Amino acid sequence: MSEKSSNPAGGSNPKGHAADELLPHVYDDLRKLAAHRLARLAPGQTLQPTALVHEAWLRMAAAEQRTWENRAHFFAAAAEVMRHVLVDYIRRRTRLKRGGGQLRLDVDELDLACTTPDEKVLLIEEALARLQAEDAQKARIVVLKFYGGLTDREVALNLGVTERTVERNWAYAKAWLLRSIREEL
Repeated sequence: MSEKSSNPAGGSNPKGHAADELLPHVYDDLRKLAAHRLARLAPGQTLQPTALVHEAWLRMAAAEQRTWENRAHFFAAAAEVMRHVLVDYIRRRTRLKRGGGQLRLDVDELDLACTTPDEKVLLIEEALARLQAEDAQKARIVVLKFYGGLTDREVALNLGVTERTVERNWAYAKAWLLRSIREEL
């Protein structure tokens, strides 16, 4: 769906007012997505869901190409942008607070669905970039589930595959990421 024709909340928008009219329709859902993602981080984060949504929205609104096929596609794009905002925030925070050093972790204890401290998110991000180069669909599933908080069903609908395919690819991607992180440490 393009911003000329319709928005993820439904209805049509003239080109000039699309972003202004879209935000009120999706704001609560975007904030829930941001809160879900931030809840997985280590306690004591200073980034709040509202700030994450606002920064992501500014980046999405500034993008030259703003076309979304449907509501699921819009929220997948939002999850991707929130991922980048979050990783940028953590990198900046780690660089300033800890001199840019990496925390050593026991990858056997790393569970992508559990709370992760900042340093683990950065390790996952680096491994995810390597997975993206090898298998873009599996990397997309990680982004949608880990950063977007989507269910297997929502991911399947977004990617046009079966839930079973998502389950298999998610299991493979987690194992691949763990192996990749282990090799880096």
